[in-house]
Amino acid sequence: MEALREVLDWPRPVKRLVVILVDMLLALLATWIAYSLRYETLHWPEGGQWWVYLLGPVLAIPIFVRFGLYRAIFRYTGMDALLATGQAIGLYALLRIVILYWRNWPVFPLTLGVLQPIIFFVLIGSSRVLARAWLAGISHGKQQNQGRLLIFGAGAAGVQTSTALAVTGHFKLLGFVDEDPTKAGQSINGVPVFSVTEVAVVVKNLGITDILLAIPSASRERRNKIIQSLRSLPVHTRTLPGLTDLASGRVTVTDFRELDVEDLLGRAAVTPQADLLACSLFNQTILVTGAAGSIGSELCRQILKERPRRLLLLDHHEFGLYSLHRELQTWCRLQALDIELVPLLASVVNRRRLDWICATYQPDTVYHAAAYKHVPMVECNPSEGILNNVFGTLNMAQAAHAARVASFVLVSTDKAVRPTNLMGASKRMAELVLQALASQNERHATCFSMVRFGNVLGSSGSVVPMFREQLAHGGPLTITHPEVTRYFMTIPEAAQLVLQAAAMAVGGEVFVLEMGEPVKIIDLARRLVSLAGLQVRDAHQPDGDVELSFIGLRPGEKLYEELLIGDNPTATAHPRIMKAHEDFMAWPELVSQLQRLQSAAIEEDIESMRLVLRKCVHGFHDEPGADFSATTTEGSL
Repeated sequence: MEALREVLDWPRPVKRLVVILVDMLLALLATWIAYSLRYETLHWPEGGQWWVYLLGPVLAIPIFVRFGLYRAIFRYTGMDALLATGQAIGLYALLRIVILYWRNWPVFPLTLGVLQPIIFFVLIGSSRVLARAWLAGISHGKQQNQGRLLIFGAGAAGVQTSTALAVTGHFKLLGFVDEDPTKAGQSINGVPVFSVTEVAVVVKNLGITDILLAIPSASRERRNKIIQSLRSLPVHTRTLPGLTDLASGRVTVTDFRELDVEDLLGRAAVTPQADLLACSLFNQTILVTGAAGSIGSELCRQILKERPRRLLLLDHHEFGLYSLHRELQTWCRLQALDIELVPLLASVVNRRRLDWICATYQPDTVYHAAAYKHVPMVECNPSEGILNNVFGTLNMAQAAHAARVASFVLVSTDKAVRPTNLMGASKRMAELVLQALASQNERHATCFSMVRFGNVLGSSGSVVPMFREQLAHGGPLTITHPEVTRYFMTIPEAAQLVLQAAAMAVGGEVFVLEMGEPVKIIDLARRLVSLAGLQVRDAHQPDGDVELSFIGLRPGEKLYEELLIGDNPTATAHPRIMKAHEDFMAWPELVSQLQRLQSAAIEEDIESMRLVLRKCVHGFHDEPGADFSATTTEGSL
């Protein structure tokens, strides 16, 4: 086996030369077999027959080179390569007959003109199949602990994946599962197809370790039902890469993704209304602050789809801004879109820089996503959190107003509702700033609005990426409290909500998403563990794989989050978006409090900052002196 593996390490020119020599021998062998069959005896060439033998390799090799047969990688050859081989030999047969009859060699019987190419094709095809099987066997020998796989979905995507898996050797495919009852009991390339009702029995009897969802066209509701049905099985459930990845024919185990955060959400995603998005974005100049963040970057991606004239990307994180700018440039190039992308390095606490940007580029709409949003980080750095979240919002709003920007949308959070931490209080103060500005706006001035939503699955610092990292290291998964509950949404949902709010706003609104039922963090953790094919280690399962560790609520963290301060939301043009009606301070009164708050933040007077926040923010109840040095499991925006 070692000697055979050394063959794989040969330089590619050497491998091609070996294949050419083998094909030359096969051409000679095909001629010998054809003569032997024709004369019904073992043949030995005589006289002019030697020229017939020689013509085979001399004619075949240049044709094979022209058809690219020596550029193929045998481990990945398939039907396309076989078709190319057939075409090449078809041309070879035609030219061979023409040459032999042109030379008028009596040593060449007519039947050999048909028989020899057929035999040659069989020999060439067989050699490729054997080479592929041999090389695949070597590759498979390198694989340890092959997974035993079921593919859920016996459609085109599932079949294409099974073909690719035959090359990689990472999994042993033992069956397909499909919801179509007419497919049950049949087989695909020798692999049986099972019905959905048989999955549990098949997993147990065949020792299945992994299930791959190959249902790219399934609705979210259908996917959720399938995933729920698989949660009780001791298998690792993953999902298929995009169809564009499958088209390459190189699907490997590293291409299989963990389930999307949408799958973990357990509800259908909120769909956008295209007309609401397009009316406020098409052919406009749009400014996104905090553009390199989780929400900001997704806002930029969604905005580009509506074809603005210019997109301004503002952030103070240089590398994040550089990476986003490159990503969006590539997307625009692939989509053939002529959209001006302007990366702007700036901090929202720098009012002069913001004034210059707004005066120079004249944005039509500002989406303000820039904020320090991680609860423990703001608690450890309260003055910076206040200056950035409160006065950064004030600076950006006033710069937008001075430049007569048509619309300004603040990205807020459910932690602004009766906050128990400085981050939430700072975001509520930012809301109060915009509500006060909106109330005193003259006609035709900037339309200020706010969008408030819960935790975002998959955003930086959120709970899902942290759980997955902990799971990859064998646990434990750390949870603050067994009863802690949060509202969750996906990054695309959050971005689309923000965009649609701008289209519906008339000034001063706080928009909130109807987010369905809140989710217990412990249930989310259990779901992740079970879908990884593992079991939670607890009193009921002492031999489980992963422990859940409760580290206690941090001061400032709630068991339950809220979206509304009041209880009288009204409907909007979107069935899943509500409009809150909440009290706020008039601008003259708020200005004096802002002056006190700013002075306290500049002087690092934490107690004075808390006093102002308690006076202005309804329901603010904090616990000063909290230790936030340990890692939190709670995502923020």
